[in-house]
Amino acid sequence: MSKFIFVTGGVVSSLGKGLTSASIGMLLERRGLTVRMQKLDPYINVDPGKLSPAQHGEVYVLDDGSTTDLDLGHYERFTDSKLTWDSSWTSGQIYQRVFAKESRGEYQGATIQVIPHITDEIKHCVKRLAAKDVDVVIVEIGGTVGDIESLPHMEAIRQLALDVGKENVLYVHLTLVPYLKAARELKTKPTQHSVGQLRQIGIQPDILICRCEASLSREDREKIGLFCNIETKAVIEEKDKDFSIYEVPISLSDSKIDQLIVDKLHITNAGPLDLSDWHDLIHRIRHPEQEVTVAVVGEYAEHRDAYKSIYEALDHAGGTNRARVRIQRIASVSVLQSETQRQLEKADAILVAGSFGEREIEGKIEAVKIARQRGIPFLGIALGMQCAVIEYARNVLGLAGANSTEYDKDTAHPVVCLNGNPKESKEEGPKIGAHATRLQSGSRIADIYQSDVVSERFRHRYEWNGDYRDTFTKDGGMVFTGHDESGKSVDVLEIPAHPWFIGVQFQPQFKSQPTKSHPLFTSLLATAARKKQVLKPEA
Repeated sequence: MSKFIFVTGGVVSSLGKGLTSASIGMLLERRGLTVRMQKLDPYINVDPGKLSPAQHGEVYVLDDGSTTDLDLGHYERFTDSKLTWDSSWTSGQIYQRVFAKESRGEYQGATIQVIPHITDEIKHCVKRLAAKDVDVVIVEIGGTVGDIESLPHMEAIRQLALDVGKENVLYVHLTLVPYLKAARELKTKPTQHSVGQLRQIGIQPDILICRCEASLSREDREKIGLFCNIETKAVIEEKDKDFSIYEVPISLSDSKIDQLIVDKLHITNAGPLDLSDWHDLIHRIRHPEQEVTVAVVGEYAEHRDAYKSIYEALDHAGGTNRARVRIQRIASVSVLQSETQRQLEKADAILVAGSFGEREIEGKIEAVKIARQRGIPFLGIALGMQCAVIEYARNVLGLAGANSTEYDKDTAHPVVCLNGNPKESKEEGPKIGAHATRLQSGSRIADIYQSDVVSERFRHRYEWNGDYRDTFTKDGGMVFTGHDESGKSVDVLEIPAHPWFIGVQFQPQFKSQPTKSHPLFTSLLATAARKKQVLKPEA
């Protein structure tokens, strides 16, 4: 029978429940257990794909085309858990399912209520992940204890322990223990109140993870345990990591949280913990031999989570190349300013990211121009690739006013258009999820992947216009080296004469992991790093 771990948060939001949940999942996997991960979000939105990156961070895309919360990115980067549409549920989706059942008459005219109908549906979605071959299901509850939106979820996970037996359920609560510099002491009262709120709901945490700036003393942990009715060894410190988030699993393992979980859930098939490759990763990150500066140009540059997976993929590639990565977040609208252009010219690599909705693309196009003309290693992702097409059409092929029909429906040269078909006017959903791309043998990207066929995740509607194939390919300056299985849609472009210039219609950052950096990011940084001198050894 599958065991269940529920991770909740208290005191304040943004404590890192997703990162903590992913770290716990990774530790259990490293002990030979099979883990499934799930996020239950309390907000009412039905489609996370329509949430603004400026407000909610990046939209994470799964192989099956599900658009989800960015925390699922943590799950995939840290674990090998198979994620599907079952791995992410919002309150809006839960209510939608209940409404659909009511309309089909499944409730036989009963009055629909939060308890039992909404809570039963939440439990049903959680239990869907349980299977004979799954040892542990880890479920992160979004929001903060006390939020009105999360109350049905808290009630549901309370009930679930009655359904499957408390011996099969573990509650992990993550709280903040603030440090008052004036008093030079940690304050445990907010944590006591947070646990008190949980207990009023009927949930007694089994493990308490305390986020803190300063280390918890033995006395602090004993005090917290006493007032929160938790044994001292189950009060776990999670001190802020100034260097790398990838140190979190190691610090949790130092507190023996994995053994605590195994013991409390009576798991008998767990093996010894092996983190050797993870320790090697941390060593490489801590002791770089080179440093590279990557300018990431995007519409939401000021929001750190809007391009979360891109930043993480760059860090992974930095670790592989033993290079410290300095990321410059460049707002696309600012690229038209001379000061920003000078900044881009000094970068070791330029990455133009994708985005959705209204945005200024002229800045992105200018960034592409700087990378192309200056020989700066360049990676264009999704819209970034489309901007590379537009820039090349305007400034190399002389197609004045070339544009995407997304921004100029009347452009004389629609080099980018809806579904790659200039006659198409029907608004359809995007091409989304994992699809195969065939790479041209002998091309730079085929050499990078060491394969002629790759599977990557997409999320777009507009593509390169195939009517311009002869115009683009006649001089061989820009070549199209990746296509979908039909051969009609272009997924990859390159400039062979450039040191490293690649545009991809897919989103490679979603396939990168800390110990398995994505080959595109790895190759980009390797090329950029060759331009830098080896740093002096640390004293």
